[in-house]
Amino acid sequence: MEKTDKKVFIALHLLLLFYSMSSVLSKLASAEPFLSFKFCLYYGGMFCILVVYALGWQQILKRLPLTVAFANKAVTLVWSMVFGALLFKEQIRLNQLIGCALAVAGVILFVQPEKGGDREVQP
Repeated sequence: MEKTDKKVFIALHLLLLFYSMSSVLSKLASAEPFLSFKFCLYYGGMFCILVVYALGWQQILKRLPLTVAFANKAVTLVWSMVFGALLFKEQIRLNQLIGCALAVAGVILFVQPEKGGDREVQP
């Protein structure tokens, strides 16, 4: 992996971390009365995060293939689980840990270069 690829992957994962914060704000908004100040604040924050994420996602796609970028999106499961445990005191169950481990393992396997050939399918 080239140095620029590493920078793009780091940027991708920081963007996905930022994106996963939208679910935190969404959950906070759901606990507030509809159209209250806090509801609007949380919902507006979530919307701003999604706008920034959409713009950042387009920049990532200019530098990475869609399949690689989309496969890495599975790490948002891990961030959501971490935020749920830290901020909302949610229990992390064994099946959730296994699922996240499988998702991360899949991402790692997918982005590893193949030995002895291209990843692309030849017609």
